[in-house]
Order: sequence, then structure tokens, then C-alpha cells
Amino acid sequence: MTAAPARLLAAHVDDFVIYLAAERGFSVHTVRAYRTDLAGLVAYAETRGVTDTEGLSLDLLRDWLWVATQAGLARATIARRSASARSFTAWLARTGGSSADPAVRLRSPKPGRPLPRVINRAQMQDLLTHLELRARTNDPAALRELAIVELLYASGLRVSELVGLDVADVDLHRLTVRVTGKGAKERVVPFGVPAQTAILAYLGRARPVLAAGGVQETGVQKAAVQNALFLGARRQRLGVRAVYRLVATLLAGIPGNEPAGPHALRHTAATHLLDGGADLRAVQELLGHASLGTTQIYTHVSAERLQQSYRSAHPRA
Repeated sequence: MTAAPARLLAAHVDDFVIYLAAERGFSVHTVRAYRTDLAGLVAYAETRGVTDTEGLSLDLLRDWLWVATQAGLARATIARRSASARSFTAWLARTGGSSADPAVRLRSPKPGRPLPRVINRAQMQDLLTHLELRARTNDPAALRELAIVELLYASGLRVSELVGLDVADVDLHRLTVRVTGKGAKERVVPFGVPAQTAILAYLGRARPVLAAGGVQETGVQKAAVQNALFLGARRQRLGVRAVYRLVATLLAGIPGNEPAGPHALRHTAATHLLDGGADLRAVQELLGHASLGTTQIYTHVSAERLQQSYRSAHPRA
């Protein structure tokens, strides 16, 4: 018995998601997302009287995405639906399910990139003042926290770069730190006198205490202790999660949208540099971005702040 034409397109979708799971090895979550997107395409096609694969056209696919856009769906969702449709129609053409691939020229909108969270100058100063007061107690953890936050804010380091630093990577005379970033690329990043002061205090009064405590280590662990700049409570190199928890806790009380981890300090450093007149390419070098386009998101943050200041201060805004 021949399947009803209205079921034909849906049957191809069923075969396609089986192919994704069995042959491509996609996760259950990914397969479910494809199925949901393509079920929506099938339902829309049926409203246009299209019930088989030969009825799929570029115009129909564009209209499907346009309807979703008008419904207020996020750009990332539209982009994902477009990708699902392109994969499906390419598979149909490749396996003989259709005579042509109508989605070859289907373009998807670029997902909107949310502006990163940035802490304003007053909030940042309040945070650093709080940490400085705690550090005056000579508590090793407090001295370490001040050095970490000062260095993150001064240099815009990624948290992975920070925890990977060795003592020898820091030049306290030239006020620079040698960083190994993404792709094992090295760069030299400057920092300021406040960060220098905090690191000196940490190295002199906190790190020896942290290095002396904890568990008995093996030869490899001992070498790590001797080299690592920032140590944890167990005489080991401080990890990414520990730094994330520290910064997230410190920023929890500051108004603003999430996320509130170490990357917020990186965003803040870049934005404050641009606000102060730094060259965009210099900020790119500082952050270790391969593309200038990645750095340009911070110009949008600075522009938004400028507009806010203008609206609140200018008499004819």
C-alpha cells in the first residue's frame, strides 16, 4: 500500500534522523533538535500544499524562516532551523530522495552576540578596595585573591591562562607577564603598579605559607609547587574551577546580568581600556584574539555606555 502523499515528507524526516543517530553518531539531544526543526518544516510545508520532497523550494524555505522571524524567535533559533533544513535537503539530494537541493542558496542569519557583562569603574574600585582591606590582615587566601583579581583586571587574561602561569612568567621589573594562550601561542602582556604591588605581597607573605602546607607530594607535584604562581590550599597549582568560584562569589553582590565569572573581568579590562582611548589593535594584542572582529564587540559595549551617559547627562538628549 502506497503511503499517502501527506506522509511522504515526514517519512523522509524519520529516515534522516535515524541516519543522524546511527551513521553520524549525533547525540540524542542533537537528533531531537533536528527532528523538532524539521517537523516544523513539514507542518509549514503542508499549509502551503507541499507534501513531498519535490515540492520543497528555496522560496518555501525562506518563507518558513521568515514566519519564524515574524513570530519573534531568536536569531540563534532561526540559524539552527536553517542549518537543519540545509542538512536535510543536502541528504535528500545525495540519497536520491529529491532531484535537487533547494537549500544550496539558503542563508541563515548570524546569531546575535550578547554584549558581555562589564563592571563599571566605581564598582571595580569598590571591589578592589574590599580585597585590599582583607589583604591587610595578611591572610594568605586574602593576599592571593587580591593578586588574582588585580592581575585578571590589569591584563585581561583568560582564567586558563592565569592558572597556567609559573612564577618565572612574571617580570615584576618590566611589569609584564608571559602568557601561553589558545593554540599554544605565547604573548607578553603588561600590567600596572597595583597588580605589581599585590603580586609582590602574595609572593612574599602568602605563597610561602601555601607552599608549606597541604599534603605530601610526589616529585612531579613538588616541581609543580616550585613553578606554579598561584597555589591552592593543598599545595597544588590553583585550578580553573577555584578561580571561577572565587570571582563569581566576589561579583555576586554587584548589580548586573550573569555570567559573573572571571571572563567578566576580562571584558571589563578590555572595555575600560577602550573607554580610556586605547587602540583597538593594541587591545586585540593584549587579549590574544586571532581576529580583530572578536575584539570589536567591546567597541559596542563602549558605544552603549557612551549613549547611556549622553542620555543621562545631555540636556537635549
